[in-house]
Amino acid sequence: MSFFADTMAHGTLLGVAIAGALSLPLWLGVAGTAVLLVGVLWALHDNRLPNDALLALCSATLLCSGLLFIQHVPSLRPELLSYLFGDLLSIDWPDLPVFTLIIAISLIILYRFWQPQIQFAIDPDIAISEGVNANWQRLIFMLLLALFTVLALRAVGSLLMGALLVIPALSARLLANSPKQMVIWAFVLAQLGVSVGLWSSAALNISTGLSIVLCMALSFAVIFITQKLKNQTQAA
Repeated sequence: MSFFADTMAHGTLLGVAIAGALSLPLWLGVAGTAVLLVGVLWALHDNRLPNDALLALCSATLLCSGLLFIQHVPSLRPELLSYLFGDLLSIDWPDLPVFTLIIAISLIILYRFWQPQIQFAIDPDIAISEGVNANWQRLIFMLLLALFTVLALRAVGSLLMGALLVIPALSARLLANSPKQMVIWAFVLAQLGVSVGLWSSAALNISTGLSIVLCMALSFAVIFITQKLKNQTQAA
């Protein structure tokens, strides 16, 4: 679903533009666009059309629409780079209750549907044969990603949002022996990447989004090389 994450990320720009034009809170515009995108992708689902091709179509369309819209909303132009690459330090105190609520809702949904989500992720065919509703689980997963985009936009921006979602999971996959371990490792590595990224951003005077993603990419490289060397040593 990394393609879906990128599509959702690019759709946030359109949400930002709409919110700015209507003088609405940015998180509300992003959330509305994310939910709308889930509905559009659901309606476009067709076995004759490859999912990755549909996602590429939606991703490019949303990115271009968002940038075009922002160009015609003067108040948003000065902050365009922060929407593209993120600025975690721009989060205000009034945003925190909203973000806390989104995190709480996401955790509750994930806890409630943890087992069927794991079954569906490992092998959809077996999950369906065991009575798991594939369409329902797919919709839940897309809605969780939609909630994620509302939070991630301020941290790393629209263009780098997919990296924030995928890199910790890739790193965790190299270290974990079970789905629960993978979640724990992904959480720890994501927190470490954000913390080191913020410190590096302040020390080097660079964008917080770029710094966070580069730190996460560096951690993946270190873990990958370490695991490769460990496996070669054990094989010898």
